[in-house]
Amino acid sequence: MNHPAIATATASARRGESSIGALLLESGKITPESAERVLRMQKELGIRFGEAAVRLGLITEADIQQVLARQFDYPYLQHGEAGYSKQLVAAYEPFSPQVETLRAIRSQLMLRWFARGHKALAIVGMNPGDGASMFAANLAVVFSQLGEQTLLVDANLRKPGQHAIFDLKGAQGLSDLLAGRAELDAVARIASFVDLSVLPAGTLPPNPQELLSRESFGALNTQFASRYDVVLYDVPAAVTASDMYAVAARAGGVFVVARKDKTVVADVHAMQEQLRQSGAEIVGSVMVDF
Repeated sequence: MNHPAIATATASARRGESSIGALLLESGKITPESAERVLRMQKELGIRFGEAAVRLGLITEADIQQVLARQFDYPYLQHGEAGYSKQLVAAYEPFSPQVETLRAIRSQLMLRWFARGHKALAIVGMNPGDGASMFAANLAVVFSQLGEQTLLVDANLRKPGQHAIFDLKGAQGLSDLLAGRAELDAVARIASFVDLSVLPAGTLPPNPQELLSRESFGALNTQFASRYDVVLYDVPAAVTASDMYAVAARAGGVFVVARKDKTVVADVHAMQEQLRQSGAEIVGSVMVDF
């Protein structure tokens, strides 16, 4: 005898549907047995499946929000999942005011930069600890949630951080590609976000500026542009090294990150002038408090 709940879930899958019940079963939030109880209450009270499951205490409102996000191809995670940094708010708190601001910035960048045929953008901070790396990571997530094939490149070959933010274990990365010691399979697909990939910094080289100034970096940037809709470069802080100017020149565009109550406005103006001299366009700026 077929189990009614299992049969329902299977039938939904055959139809290509992503019903709340099927998604809750698939994710392990409810069991086939508890699904029967939910279906009975749903029929008796004439309410939605999710509402019935919440009333029975089988799931929470957070579980409902997560499966709704899957229904509408808007992936995000609950705290504790995947082992990413807690400050990756776009992954864990997609409906927070912070992430609404990130989405507004994304919209502006789409209109002012990416819709004009550009593919790459360097995310630049003035000082270490300004939050540029975390901002770049969160921005990459919201671009991927839009359905844009997004690549986040850790171009900080001195003190990288994206491998820690996304809990990446691989040793190879950008530096190894530039040195001819690795292939494009060093790029890591982020399983939690179908359209997001990250290229970590890789082996820390003794000559980061020279590596980033090579023609091979320009060729690599061209390859990235052919494979992805959006390529974001996380670069060292302006005061620590001039590496960022080499990356900015290749990317063509720069987005400046300032930290509240820390970044000096005069320093930002000086950095912007140097960036213009390198041939990079200042696309925008933001003040963060990560």
